[in-house]
Amino acid sequence: MNCFSLLFYGFYCQSIYEKANSNFKGAFKMQGTKKNFWNFGGLFFFYFFIWATVLTFLPIWLEEQAGLTAKESGYVFSAMSLIALCYQPFFGILSDKLVFKKNLFATVVCVAMFMGPFFSYVFIPLLDINIFVGAILGSIYLSFVFYGGVGVVESYIERASRTNKFEYGRARLFGSIAGATATFVGGVLFVMNPGSIFWISSLSAIILAVLLFTAKVNTSNIDNTDQESKQKSEPLTKETILSIFKIKNFWMLGLFIIGTATIYDVFDQQFPNYYKHFFTTPGEGINVFSKLVTLQIGIEAILMVFMPFFINKIGAKRGLILFGWLTFIRILGSAIAVGPISLSLVRLIAAVEMPLLLISIFKYITSVFDVRLSATIYLLAFNFAKQSSVMIFSSVAGILYSATGYQNTYYILSAIVLIITVVSIYTLQNDKKNAIEFRNAQLARKTM
Repeated sequence: MNCFSLLFYGFYCQSIYEKANSNFKGAFKMQGTKKNFWNFGGLFFFYFFIWATVLTFLPIWLEEQAGLTAKESGYVFSAMSLIALCYQPFFGILSDKLVFKKNLFATVVCVAMFMGPFFSYVFIPLLDINIFVGAILGSIYLSFVFYGGVGVVESYIERASRTNKFEYGRARLFGSIAGATATFVGGVLFVMNPGSIFWISSLSAIILAVLLFTAKVNTSNIDNTDQESKQKSEPLTKETILSIFKIKNFWMLGLFIIGTATIYDVFDQQFPNYYKHFFTTPGEGINVFSKLVTLQIGIEAILMVFMPFFINKIGAKRGLILFGWLTFIRILGSAIAVGPISLSLVRLIAAVEMPLLLISIFKYITSVFDVRLSATIYLLAFNFAKQSSVMIFSSVAGILYSATGYQNTYYILSAIVLIITVVSIYTLQNDKKNAIEFRNAQLARKTM
């Protein structure tokens, strides 16, 4: 009932927001747009249902079912990040070249269908043979679906949202609802039978495939004056793609992502193992943690409705900087928490962090960089930069966890986030001017 209540309140808040914000009123006026919105929302729901079901419980599964230590689990996450580096540049360029074609998206979905068989019959035998061999071969599969595939999914739907005239953050709401649903259901299933969470992920991938097949992009909605039209009139060239490496702001954005979003991921990887130590039994800790994450992602889903409006007001750069401050506070707060209640309250800060990051990063990229290269920049400056550093930080954090404990490691991670956030205030290009020009152009077209 808790999960359905969150779903109800999410849509209730969405309806209120639609009445209050006139920018959303035109989102469903065009014939077929409403249907497409729900279809793309469904794509987000079932993809992130798989994401949350698997990755939320993966560190616990590696410890309890595969018998790995914190240090060995760090090797697995590092290997996933290493393999993801091979996918992301290729996926980014290919996504920008395919534009609205579904070939790459469909490949990710088809691979995800084998999640159940992979974990049931392949992964543990690989780890038993050799931890490094298992980590690498297993990560080839997992990174394709998750750390490589997520950029394909998000960039495709973000581009479709601009063409189909609906706010990306509204569709991304379904991903947050999926996360709340998955962690609640996954917590129950994991306690009953750990392997069942992977089979339900395979079932979700089948539904995802059906939704992808029926999803439509209204390319006729593209305004001839819109930058998106350049994707047809000006095909991407090698020189255009390579030009992004000459932009200083591209590197500064990558630095910010490394120092904040990377640490966010590294911190979360083994946080469930830290959290359950505050309870009398591991089973009780896992059960409470699954419910806490359900609440967190439920709040996140509600905030996702309002976040696009908030980011439009303050600017995408300020949204990114605010994400950095909140990440610093959450990691430091976890280190100084004295019990499960205070630790749980600090954890709920993540409900604000993720909407801030997801909405701000796409709005920042499309405001500051060439929109034709949005997928490439997202996959490189965001995903590639993040995973390349996660590969290093995961192993380092795993060693620190074993050597100095979780709390001391959290002090170090929070210090890194603080330094990079302060530096980025002065190094990231301001998007406010770009955002104002974009809004003025939008208003001018509406009055024509």
